[in-house]
Amino acid sequence: MTSPANPASIVTPSATGSAGTTGRAGGTGASAVPAVPLTRIFVRLKLSLLRNGLKGSSKRKAAYFGTLAFALVVGFFVTLGLALLHGNAHAGTVVVLLASILALGWAFMPLFFPAGDETLDPSRLVMLPLRPRALVRALLASSLVGIGPLFTLCLAVGSVVAVARGAAGAAAAVLAAPLLVLGCVTLARAVATANVRLLTSRKGRDLALLSGLLIAVGAQLANFAGQSLFQSGGLSTLEPVEAVVRWLPPATAVGMVDSASEGAYGVAAAQLALTVAAVVALLWFWERSLTRLMVTPDGSTLAAARPTKERGGKGLWSLLSADRTGAAVQRTLRYVVRDPKTKASWVTALAIGLIVPLFNALQGTGSVYLGSFGAGMLGMQMYNQFGQDTSAFWMVAQTISKTHDAYVELRARAFALALVTVPYTVLVTAVTAAVLGDWSGLPAATGVALALLGSMLCTGALASARFPYSIPSDGAFKNVAPGQGGLAWAGIFAGLLVSAVVSAPVIALAIWLNVAEHRDISWIVLPAGMAWGLLAAWAGLRLAAPTVARKLPEILGAVSKG
Repeated sequence: MTSPANPASIVTPSATGSAGTTGRAGGTGASAVPAVPLTRIFVRLKLSLLRNGLKGSSKRKAAYFGTLAFALVVGFFVTLGLALLHGNAHAGTVVVLLASILALGWAFMPLFFPAGDETLDPSRLVMLPLRPRALVRALLASSLVGIGPLFTLCLAVGSVVAVARGAAGAAAAVLAAPLLVLGCVTLARAVATANVRLLTSRKGRDLALLSGLLIAVGAQLANFAGQSLFQSGGLSTLEPVEAVVRWLPPATAVGMVDSASEGAYGVAAAQLALTVAAVVALLWFWERSLTRLMVTPDGSTLAAARPTKERGGKGLWSLLSADRTGAAVQRTLRYVVRDPKTKASWVTALAIGLIVPLFNALQGTGSVYLGSFGAGMLGMQMYNQFGQDTSAFWMVAQTISKTHDAYVELRARAFALALVTVPYTVLVTAVTAAVLGDWSGLPAATGVALALLGSMLCTGALASARFPYSIPSDGAFKNVAPGQGGLAWAGIFAGLLVSAVVSAPVIALAIWLNVAEHRDISWIVLPAGMAWGLLAAWAGLRLAAPTVARKLPEILGAVSKG
C-alpha cells in the first residue's frame, strides 16, 4: 500500500505556518522554494490518508464507500424530515435538542474510537517546527474533510430550515449552519487533543473497548425515555429542557435562528455572541492543549523508572488456597481486571444483565424471572475459556498431563466465575423483585437463575473443550480469528440450546407451581435450583476434563491462531 507523503517533508517549506514565507534547500545558495500555506498542506495530507488507506484492500473500499452511501442516504432523509417540521409548534424543541445530542456525540466519540481518524493524534507532529496557532488552523481545516462533518452539515441544514421563518430567520440560518458544524468539530478536536495521552495509552484502549457498553446502555436509556415521553404527554414535556439547552453552545446556533424567526432579535444576538464566544474559547483551549502537548514529555515514559510494589499473596488474594486451584482462580480474575477484551466482555455482561430486567420492571412489563438474564449473560463468559488466554495458554498446557489436571484447571476457572456470578445473580433478581414488588416470587426466580447458571457452566466447559477458538489481540472489535467464526458460533449456539435442555426440569417445576397456584410452596425451587445447578456444573466439568487432556495439542493450536 502506498504510504502518504511524509508530513515533515511537506510542511518544512512553511514551518512557521505563515503563508508567503520562503525556505532554502540545504542551507546553501539554492533557489528559493515557494512557500505553501500550511492549511492547504494539511488538507492535502488528510486527502492522501483517505486515498492511500483505500489502496490494496477491497474490504476497506467497500466499508468506506458503504459508510459514505449510508451517511448520505440517512442524512438526506433526516434533513428532509427536519425540513418537513417547518411550521410545527414543536420544531424548535426537536432541533435544539438534536443539536445538543450532536455536539455530545462529537465530544465523546473520539474518546471511544480514536483509531477511526489517524489525524486525531497531534503528538505525531510535535517534532516538526510548527507554531501552535497555525497548526490549529490547519488541523481545523483538515477536520472538516470527512464523512462525519458532511453528515453533520446535513443535520445542521435540516435543523435551521425547520425553524427559519422570514428574512431575519433566513439570515440567521446562513450563519447558524456553519457555526454548528464548526462548533462540533472544534469541540471534538479540543477534547481529543486534551486527552491524546489517554487515547494512545492502554487505558485509552480500554475506554474504546467499553464503548459498546455505553452505546448499549444509551440505547436502553433512549428506549426508556422515549416510551416515558409518549406516555406522559408528548414533546411538550421537553420544553423546559429545551429552554435551558438552547443557551448551551453550540445548540445556541439553532436557538438563534428560532429566536430571530420569532422577532426576538436581542435574544438572537445574545445567542449568536454566545456561540461565537464558545467557538473562540474552544479554539483557545485547543491551542493551549496543543502547546502543552508539544512541550511536555509523555508521562508514560517516566512510570518505568518508578519502583513497583510486590504483588501477589496479599489482601483478598491471601484467602485463596496456595495450590493449583488458588493460582488458577487468581489468574482468571486478574485477566478480568487487566486484559482489555476480557474486561470489556465482563463489564458489558454485568451492565446489560442488570439493565434489561431492571428497565422492563420499571416499565411495568417485566417479570421477576427476568433476573435469569443476568445469569445467562455472565454464564457466557465460561465459553472458550482457553481462547481467552490466547497464546499464553501454552504455559498452562505445560502443567496439564492427565485428566485430573484438566479437571482441576476447569474447576478453578468455573469457581472464579461463580465468585462473581452467584452473588450478582441473587442481587439482580432481588432488585427486580423489589421494583416489581413481587417478593413472593423471589425464591423461585433465584432458583431458576442458579439452575441456568450451573447449566451454562456445564455447557461452557464442554464447549471450551470441543470448540476452542482464538481471540486476536489486535483490533478492538475482533473477537474471533479469521476462519474460526463458524466454530465460535457452533459452540455458542449448541451450548445455549443444551443449557436450556439441562435446566428444563427446574424451569418446569417453577412453571407447574405457578400454574397450579402453589405459590406458597414455590420456595422449594430455590434449593432445587441450587442443587441442580451444582450437579450440572460438576457433571460438565467431569465430562469436559478427559476431552481437554486428550485434545490438548489441538486446543493449543486452535487458540494460538491469529
